[in-house]
Amino acid sequence: MGVKNETLYIKIDQNTIVMDRHVKLSDIAKMECADAAVVRRLKQKKIYTFSDAVNPKRQKNQMKVFSILKIIELIHEDYPNLEVTNEGESDFIIEYTPDREKPKCFNAIKTTVLWVIIFFGAAFTIMAFNNDVGVGNVFSRFYEQVTGTPSNGVTELEICYSIGLAVGIIIFFNHVGRKKITPDPTPIQVEMRKYEKDIDTTFIENAERKGHSIDVN
Repeated sequence: MGVKNETLYIKIDQNTIVMDRHVKLSDIAKMECADAAVVRRLKQKKIYTFSDAVNPKRQKNQMKVFSILKIIELIHEDYPNLEVTNEGESDFIIEYTPDREKPKCFNAIKTTVLWVIIFFGAAFTIMAFNNDVGVGNVFSRFYEQVTGTPSNGVTELEICYSIGLAVGIIIFFNHVGRKKITPDPTPIQVEMRKYEKDIDTTFIENAERKGHSIDVN
């Protein structure tokens, strides 16, 4: 099918999750073209099919690395004269996640376990830090120098320090329960995005080195 003097702008993120093993171009890409018919047709273009498990309940997540050149090649099968401009990633991952029903209690159990691990891990870290730098001894000596009386271990210094530590953690992590103090992303969200990006980059590079990525010949 021919088109003249038309340009298709296509944008694909580095990692896209799909629920259907039959992947269409509209599942992974955002497209813009002056000819709306071109976009409508290409949205239905099938680009890949993930293998199906014999037992659907044991279907595992599958990941495949694609090159944008392969997508352009598939587009040119329908529109040989169409100019394609890439506005996204040159290499990207398509992750197939089967839509499996999980027990309702699964998320609650997972959240509870993570909460317990994080709570006691953070508590141990704070106590170990305070013990290493001798915060208790510093407070005792400071209290005795200022007031002239020995510290009994629980004074205004310890109380204010405990309250200030809790307030500082809340402000730093920008969270009170499920509510955020400001619309800015929290430090954990920033680090998680960096971690996810590093994982995707490493996966893409490993797939290319092993020749497992889908690219043009």
